[in-house]
Amino acid sequence: MLHVTETIAIQEWELSEQFTRSQGPGGQNVNKVETAVELRFEAATSPSLTDPVKRRLQRLAGRRWTQDGAVLILSQETRSQARNRELARERLADLIRQALVAPKRRIATRPTLGSQRRRLKAKSVRGEVKSLRGKVEDE
Repeated sequence: MLHVTETIAIQEWELSEQFTRSQGPGGQNVNKVETAVELRFEAATSPSLTDPVKRRLQRLAGRRWTQDGAVLILSQETRSQARNRELARERLADLIRQALVAPKRRIATRPTLGSQRRRLKAKSVRGEVKSLRGKVEDE
């Protein structure tokens, strides 16, 4: 069981892992041992998450979200399969924790009268400076 928060825990049946050969340095170990971990979490069908959390998770996951509603996380940082499994699970838990936080609604505000006047004054001063550039004509 993967504990995300005190109230949310992901069951083992919702997670599946697949092991492949890792890229990068590692000598002969790279060619022999399957240390890279691909963690798959069936987020769309998960009873642990609410619908708004699933929508935010889909937006946060980006390309890692598959068409059938699963989140894929690939971990191949270390030479140890066990450590890569831990890292993948930690990343999934962090992603779900980020999705749990609802974004604050933006309150539309209007610029103050003083700020509008200052902006227009700055524009007119700048336009005057630019208009004074150019050829000087004799009168």
